[in-house]
This record gives sequence, structure tokens and C-alpha cells, in this order.
Amino acid sequence: MLLSCKDKTLLEAGCDEAGRGCLAGPVFAAAVVLRQGISDPRLNDSKQLSDHQRRQLREVIEREALCWAVGVVSNEEIDRLNILRASILAMHRAIARLTLRPQLLLIDGNRFLPYEDIPYETVVKGDATYQSIAAASILAKTYRDDYMQRLHQQYPLYHWDVNKGYPTLAHREAIRLYGPTPHHRRTFNLLGEGLQMTLPLA
Repeated sequence: MLLSCKDKTLLEAGCDEAGRGCLAGPVFAAAVVLRQGISDPRLNDSKQLSDHQRRQLREVIEREALCWAVGVVSNEEIDRLNILRASILAMHRAIARLTLRPQLLLIDGNRFLPYEDIPYETVVKGDATYQSIAAASILAKTYRDDYMQRLHQQYPLYHWDVNKGYPTLAHREAIRLYGPTPHHRRTFNLLGEGLQMTLPLA
């Protein structure tokens, strides 16, 4: 059973990202402030849910949360910043878009940089511990999947409708055959197996 709230006296926002390990596309993050007393046993780490379950829960989260927001950092920004800093920036952008100012940030993982003067706590496997982080995980994942599905319409050879930009064998083979797109992360090892493409930054 996930915890519905860490401290019932504070307005908390759970934060998580999606797409850190991808070869292409942005990294997305979400911030979610749940209503007090919400407890849904289906809320869990988005990676443990089917796409259908995530879609159902996204509707519930968007309807029932006090507020929620999504932040995005492009592949060009990832190449300039590195993926860790870009992931944190995506969380900052999501937090900045919340219509309520949280009093505590619950961050999935073990790395974060302060956002303004809001206290925060990092929680390893937080999306399997706190419902607000699990909700953020679901929003980040589904909004990023939607984005990669749209990109797939422009670049069908890379199978982003299936792999969502992650380093599958088919994705890497497409890069080897057709080269990278403007949406690939130039600082990542696109081919794998110790092979490295020498690419200029966009």
C-alpha cells in the first residue's frame, strides 16, 4: 500500500521524470499535489502499469488532484546540460507551473537541486512509496509517450510508437542505417556496444 501523504500538515507535491534513458526526444517531468485523503491502490510506479492502466489513472489524477503540471526539456537542452541537470530542470519547470505553491517537494530518486526556497526530500523508489510521486510518474510517462507517438508520424523508420526513444535493438539499427534525426541526443552513445557516432551538436 502506498503512502497517500508524508505529512498531513503540509501541502506536498510529488515529482518524477520520464525519458532519462532514451536516445531521442525530450525528458518530461510532472509535479502533482493530491487532495488530502486520496488513496487509490492502483497508483504505482508507472513502469509497473500497463499503458491502459496509466491512461485510466491519468484521467483520475487530472480530475482529482488539487493541481498538476508537466515540464519538458528538449534534446538540445539535454545535450547542453547533461541528462541529470536536464531532468531536474524539467521538474523545476513542472513545479513552476503549479497553480498552488507546495510547502514540500517529494522527489523520486536521490538527486535534486533546490527550487526557490521550498524544502524537498529525495526518495529512492519514491514512485513505489508515495502516491503523489506515483501520480507524477504516470503523468510524465503518458505525456512523453504521447509526444513520441506524434514524432513517430514524422519519423516512422525509428519505431518510436513502440520504443518511445529508448535504446532497443531496432532503434539502434535504424540509427545505424538511416542516421540520427534532429530529435536524437547527440551526446548519447546512439549505436551502443562501444560504438560511438561523431556528431556535431545541434
